[in-house]
Amino acid sequence: MYKKDDYVVYGKDVCKVCEIEEKKFNNEDYYLLKPMKDPSLKIEVPVSNKTNKIRDLISIDDLQEIISKIPEIPTIKAEEKFLEGEYKQLLTSASHEDLIKIIKTTYLRNKKRLDNNKKITEKDTKYFELAEEYLYNEFSIVLGYDYAQTKDYVINQVKQVEQEA
Repeated sequence: MYKKDDYVVYGKDVCKVCEIEEKKFNNEDYYLLKPMKDPSLKIEVPVSNKTNKIRDLISIDDLQEIISKIPEIPTIKAEEKFLEGEYKQLLTSASHEDLIKIIKTTYLRNKKRLDNNKKITEKDTKYFELAEEYLYNEFSIVLGYDYAQTKDYVINQVKQVEQEA
């Protein structure tokens, strides 16, 4: 059971447990979650619900392991017309590796377009930003950095891993 002020992931969003309260109408405890990306929202989730979408944040050891594997995580190999469907499917899994696949794929596609003096696509930009948001919001809480520091940290760690290889 989580306690007040714990951070959890609900669905894909990092949330803070702001209260645990009992509802009188059913005598059941509920977590009151506050999403980090929109603190004005409050989400009520039954504590006893085993199918709820709450999970622990990634551990620091698992985070470091994922960062070290980023150069090996493949990009998405799909035809243009199927790419958005692939992005959507990977986003729904909320797996860290799947988010990294989206980030790598969209980054490289946008870089290639810019290098060829073409405009970047809204589709790639949209999914790049979403995947980064989900990944870095969680990583930032675990690392104790703000969003920008977390992004810089991950990029620098990946560069270091690539240099050592």
